[in-house]
Amino acid sequence: MAEVKTTCREELLAKLREDPVWDVVVIGGGATGAGIAVDAASRGLKTVVLEAQDFSSGTSSRSTKLIHGGVRYMKNPRDWGLVREALKERRILIKNAPHLVHSKPFILPCYKKGEREFYTIGLGIYSAMTYGGYNIGHTSSLSREDTLMRLPGVKPEGLMGGVQFFDGQFDDARLDVALIRTAYEHGAVPLNYMPVVGVTREGGMIRSVTAKDKETGEEFVIRTKMVFNAAGAWVDPIRRMVDPDASTLVRVSRGSHILLDKSFMPGDTGMLIPKTRDGRVLFAIPWHGMLLVGTTDVEQKEADFDPKVSDAEIDFMIETASGYLEKPITRADVKASFAGLRPLFNPQATGSAGSTAKVSREHAVIPEFGNMITVTGGKWTAYRKMAEHAMLVATLRHLIPPRLCVTKDLPIFCDPNWDHAALEIEAEAGDAADEKVVQFALYARDHEFARTPEDVLFRRLRLGQMNEARTNALLPKIAAAFGLPVEECYCADEACTCEEGKCECEKAECECKAEVCEAEVCECKAEEKAEAASVEAEKVIDVEVVEEKPAEEAEQKK
Repeated sequence: MAEVKTTCREELLAKLREDPVWDVVVIGGGATGAGIAVDAASRGLKTVVLEAQDFSSGTSSRSTKLIHGGVRYMKNPRDWGLVREALKERRILIKNAPHLVHSKPFILPCYKKGEREFYTIGLGIYSAMTYGGYNIGHTSSLSREDTLMRLPGVKPEGLMGGVQFFDGQFDDARLDVALIRTAYEHGAVPLNYMPVVGVTREGGMIRSVTAKDKETGEEFVIRTKMVFNAAGAWVDPIRRMVDPDASTLVRVSRGSHILLDKSFMPGDTGMLIPKTRDGRVLFAIPWHGMLLVGTTDVEQKEADFDPKVSDAEIDFMIETASGYLEKPITRADVKASFAGLRPLFNPQATGSAGSTAKVSREHAVIPEFGNMITVTGGKWTAYRKMAEHAMLVATLRHLIPPRLCVTKDLPIFCDPNWDHAALEIEAEAGDAADEKVVQFALYARDHEFARTPEDVLFRRLRLGQMNEARTNALLPKIAAAFGLPVEECYCADEACTCEEGKCECEKAECECKAEVCEAEVCECKAEEKAEAASVEAEKVIDVEVVEEKPAEEAEQKK
């Protein structure tokens, strides 16, 4: 194996204890925070990144997996500048991270007279905005026959043709980890499971940030010259640590996705559904051997860390996609689902009503509290430009020294030792690859900041989002390799909390891994088994003593 610098947590914590004052503290280790960390560290600034959970465990790993300009913004010429900027960033990212971002063909199927001509012009303008060397593929009008050939699975009835265009596809969680690793290579100290629990402010400036290590409970008082608040949907709680009366800067929108078997659209081309009943577009995209369908736009009052996809959203995506696919989709066809929260900047949002789809997707950089800069809004594609903008504001306010931004031409870290996509394919195929996955887990712990089995399977690999059965089988094996107590009941559903070897499930469909229970290591069903045995004994003694259970209770016993 090629030699790659380790990411020993104890060494990172030692640096936190040793350095008296940091140039920059970045709160949040998602796309925005990781981008700022790369920019700051590559300018030679002493940088700390504090993430409350795992890197990319929130919104940044729950995207539509697209690096794109935003096709739906084309209907409003006032947004064309935003689209143009995003298309430039798309090309920069493909150049700097070719191992994680690539060009993807999409087809928009047309079923009405005049649609093909209309969308050919619109998507032609979209592609034309990439002038100056930023193009990744040309728009073309397709006949009915070409559309059926290039987009197998599309509904043939009434199809009049299609329009092909190109956009970028990526692995969001892997890119985030690669950005964190890039910042680390430039001297940053990134720490996950290190939530900020307090802020000290004196003389109108933030003097220190207090963070708590979730693994040990140790608290660190980190003195700093400035703070970037890049906590995504949770920027407001951070701001209220500084000022309890701080206003609300963001509205939160939930974007949900479903995963289907790839047989619904077996080719390698994605599909764009141009208009849904709520005025959005919907994508159906081949991803990691499955078909990803999304996204929705639903306002969410609370910024839950693990948002759930509603039944209404699933029905909406099934209904919309089924209108364009030859094979109808049922609820039983949904293999998995996930949702992320978009932080939408809207200063007038407090007390206002209306769809979050109408709130600006542009990012906002807000200097406040003397030496804090809050960065919110935006999208994955623009993460680098957002970071550059934030650093410019910090420079103009004399919070950091004036230094050039180098991220436009800065390669993003690529690990030479593992082919993550190939390993995922092996892992999904069966338990023959289990030992190899465990070896990778140990590598991810030592080189990619992974701290738990879930970190490995849900974010360093993507198996956790794609294959629940294999995930359930691998979690206890990785736990054992990490030296964690294997008697814990690991559940792929995050709604299931495990304590003292007992699986306390909030949802009936959340089941602990059968392999663990059968081995009698996990005691999560011990009480259930004992009660079932007692009932069976009563049946043998006297059938009359067994009372009929109410339907709800009976369901819980299953």
